[in-house]
Amino acid sequence: MSENNKPQQVKKLDLAVRSALWLGPLKSQAKASGKKGSQPKAQLGMLKNPKGQLVDVLVAKGRIVSVAPAGSLDVQAAKEVDARGLILLPSLTDAHTHLREPGQEYKEDIASGLLAAAFGGFSNLMCMANTRPVNDTASVTEFMLEQARKSWPPAVGVGPRLYPIGALTKGLKGQELASMADLKDAGCVAVSNDGRPVESTELFRRALEYAHDLGLVVIDHCEDPFLAPAAGVNEGVVSSRLGLAGQPDIAEAIQASRDVLLAEYLNVPIHLAHISCEKSVAVIRAAKARGVDVTAETCPHYLTLTEDEVAGYSANAKVNPPLRPQADVEALLEALADGTIDMLATDHAPHAAHEKEVEFDQAPCGISGLDTALAVTWELVRTGRLPFDAFLRAWTTAPCRRFGLPVCTFAPGDPADFLLFDQEAQWVVGPDTMQSKSKNTPLLGRVLRGRLKAHFLAGKSIV
Repeated sequence: MSENNKPQQVKKLDLAVRSALWLGPLKSQAKASGKKGSQPKAQLGMLKNPKGQLVDVLVAKGRIVSVAPAGSLDVQAAKEVDARGLILLPSLTDAHTHLREPGQEYKEDIASGLLAAAFGGFSNLMCMANTRPVNDTASVTEFMLEQARKSWPPAVGVGPRLYPIGALTKGLKGQELASMADLKDAGCVAVSNDGRPVESTELFRRALEYAHDLGLVVIDHCEDPFLAPAAGVNEGVVSSRLGLAGQPDIAEAIQASRDVLLAEYLNVPIHLAHISCEKSVAVIRAAKARGVDVTAETCPHYLTLTEDEVAGYSANAKVNPPLRPQADVEALLEALADGTIDMLATDHAPHAAHEKEVEFDQAPCGISGLDTALAVTWELVRTGRLPFDAFLRAWTTAPCRRFGLPVCTFAPGDPADFLLFDQEAQWVVGPDTMQSKSKNTPLLGRVLRGRLKAHFLAGKSIV
């Protein structure tokens, strides 16, 4: 063995994950990655760039020490994990969830939501303020954070982290600004009026200015409140056939236009939630070209499902904004790939079964998404419809950089938050395979491909 090929000596570590398949660059081994034959290669499904690298991940004191070609480092670790056949991914961040506690724990509570997050591959969850009472005071924020800490397994001492989003207005009524300074001091990382858009443009302007002064980003639900609000179905062929009042895509695009114009005028940031249509993409793309500080998210259901899911008056497919036609799906995939849409979020909105088992018009909007998001979006990568780097950006670096959250990029010193994923494992979506209390998803009974096999936070196994 030549001197260059001898295994490097590394001090004893807490964790070593062996022979995982990684599809990105090796930040801790940048020089070595360019050497011919220095890294084992492996084929991966139908990915456009099918070659991955077999690597070892080394962890000490909850942080990444090194990610190196498999077998290239001579180490002793307190715990070793054989990851052969599994894909290495950083833990995901969800910038838009609804955990229902306090007030509606029968749908979901913080403990069950964080459990679903752990099994879904998420290390960071940002949760909306539409609790009962609304999260518009420091005491509610502090209660939520305490409930999150209590939910972590005592034997492990870590779990998915909760980051509350404070209410933009008192009671989410859109009439008076909430005390954002108190909310930030209590632990809120952003502010939003959630699913109730602020009708007053003057008040929304003041909210943007106030939040910016505090270093908070406003997240806005883009929906003209007078164009079939929360209809739950797209205005078009399907809504006409079913005899339902639908919401047109311009309801979203009009509000998105207002938001980016205000942000541009004030020179402040804005984040647009759950973008669902091509018209909004055009608004965002043009704004970014002008230099507006706008970021946007879309959700797995808008990339993989269409308005046809509502056929048969399926309330589990009723979501706000509604599912759109296939042309919008394609536009969103393109926008996510090119960075016009920055990130993905689940908009996890759990409801009890009896609330969805009513007439379509009476059912609440929302899809439970924490359990299925990873498998659904990875299938887009596996089949070549979404580039791997866009997937990685959308679930990790983009939300974390926008909202100041911890992220693992596998560089030395990063938090050791990562997962091992079997892209070939098949499972049926159902009550026995979902960790969330609520099972309101149009994917019930469907076979998904791809399942999380292990999840580590701060180098400790939580799944």
